[in-house]
Amino acid sequence: MNFRSLEEFWTFYMSQHSKPSTRRWHFAGTVTSIIMLLFSLLFNWRFIIFVPLFGYGFACYSHFFVEGNVPASFGHPFSSLLCDFRMFGLMLTGQMDREIKRLGKRPVLQVF
Repeated sequence: MNFRSLEEFWTFYMSQHSKPSTRRWHFAGTVTSIIMLLFSLLFNWRFIIFVPLFGYGFACYSHFFVEGNVPASFGHPFSSLLCDFRMFGLMLTGQMDREIKRLGKRPVLQVF
């Protein structure tokens, strides 16, 4: 798939993250990656290897076992990273449901 803009990719990216639990796994992976990055910069640079392992590990788990699709980063790594940070920011500020509604997708309520 070819995308003409990051905004066009964003719509596709969100379709690949339709379940709230998938987005929560991504959020957890991004937080853990940021913590590992800070830890490696402040204490021991060797921990830098854990930054992508946690970030992509949590994301891959969520795609394969929760969402049932293939991570978008396999075909579009840079755009996926940018969109992951955008999704992280929207979740952090509580604006994710509004964005899902803007894109025409209803948030799916889950028990957990």
